[in-house]
Amino acid sequence: MDSQAPLRPPLAFACFIFLCSSFCAANGMYDRVGAAASDGESRRMRLHTDGSRGDAHAWPGYLYTRAVGRCTPQFWSSGAEPWPNIVPQEAAVAKVFGSRSVERYGPRLTLLEATMRTDDAGGSAFVKLVKQGSAALLNAYARRGFPFDSWEVKALLLEALVSEDAAVVQAERFEQANESCV
Repeated sequence: MDSQAPLRPPLAFACFIFLCSSFCAANGMYDRVGAAASDGESRRMRLHTDGSRGDAHAWPGYLYTRAVGRCTPQFWSSGAEPWPNIVPQEAAVAKVFGSRSVERYGPRLTLLEATMRTDDAGGSAFVKLVKQGSAALLNAYARRGFPFDSWEVKALLLEALVSEDAAVVQAERFEQANESCV
């Protein structure tokens, strides 16, 4: 007797069917197919009364956020770009900026942890100084035309450790340089 194996569709065909059914289900769920054509309005960007932007059929739950520049501490802590080889992420702030920074930041704070800090808003000026100073150092190594050289960033950070007022002023200067970097 001839026993035949059951006929199976090729894997590519099965994947195609799965993707088509997923797409149709998603379009039905979010009412995307023909949404602009059915209500007769042109699809254009609208400004809502709460200041947000988007059209009437925008995806629910998404908030407008400011794009992070490519020189900010948030950018460097995100891992979107490799760090310069001269300063690895695991390098201690005390090793990079010098022994005077140990008193303020301890021996174990790394550059990555310094750029990831979120307690700088309304907190200590020294926290903002190390956060913005670490980003400025990375920018000095990685960005041509950055207003500070690497040795200058290190020296200015150490000089600003003398008082809270000096830390506030220098952190602002680093932040302005980081925000305006291209």
